[in-house]
Amino acid sequence: MSPGRRAAVLGSPIAHSLSPVLHRAAYAGLGLTGWSYDRFEVDEAGLPGFLEGLRGDGSWAGFSLTMPLKRAVIPLLDGITATAASVEAVNTLVIGEDGRRTGDNTDVPGMIAALGERGVRTVASAAVLGAGATASSALAALSRICTGHVTAYVRSEARAAEMRGWGERTGVEIRTAAWADAAEAFEAPLVIATTPAGTTDALAPLVPERPGTLFDVLYEPWPTALAAAWSARGGPVVSGLDLLVHQAVLQVEQMTGRSPAPLALMRKAGEQALESR
Repeated sequence: MSPGRRAAVLGSPIAHSLSPVLHRAAYAGLGLTGWSYDRFEVDEAGLPGFLEGLRGDGSWAGFSLTMPLKRAVIPLLDGITATAASVEAVNTLVIGEDGRRTGDNTDVPGMIAALGERGVRTVASAAVLGAGATASSALAALSRICTGHVTAYVRSEARAAEMRGWGERTGVEIRTAAWADAAEAFEAPLVIATTPAGTTDALAPLVPERPGTLFDVLYEPWPTALAAAWSARGGPVVSGLDLLVHQAVLQVEQMTGRSPAPLALMRKAGEQALESR
């Protein structure tokens, strides 16, 4: 039996997180019978005290972090990877044997891996629907696979300025456009939708006859109206579950030191969990 280690996902709200399902499936597949993975409702105000209360407890391997903690955790870390620093967001906290806390962002390589799995390894241009933390991760991912410009469709000039800032940080040639023109995004070979549920529903009837690839970061409810319309037109669709599984694979590998994590097993567990809801 492997020695007992602990990991968990932190955030607020956290009740519907699929992370426990994915990580537990990985532990089972890797034969890590002494490992456990839980969820804890923790907000920004409670995070410092939660982490401080763990000092000296060598059983903790790390944490997955969701909103609103991805940026709030950064001042509490001993180190941060270049990827996480580039988007100012940490979704993975690994605790070393010496207690050192290192922050990483597996959303960025997770996006690249999810696209690569569907054969999208390089694109001449791309479009991003929305702004915010997920959009900044999308830009960081596109900085590695997009050879041309990226157009971001946003609702305000403040959001546009924010995206231009992220473009400068990630080295992406970014253009911004009004949300009213969002249907023009569908002319791009790759469209990444980063908006909340329902936001893109009105765009579904506007999907062209020969669309490129859609990466819709939502996974519940699924399919979104946009994803369904895209598939109906024969366009490839990458889902939020694809992203969730690929970023979780990287988290498991970092926290356990075991590689490769069982991708297929984790995806199946995630699909079954969503079907049962």
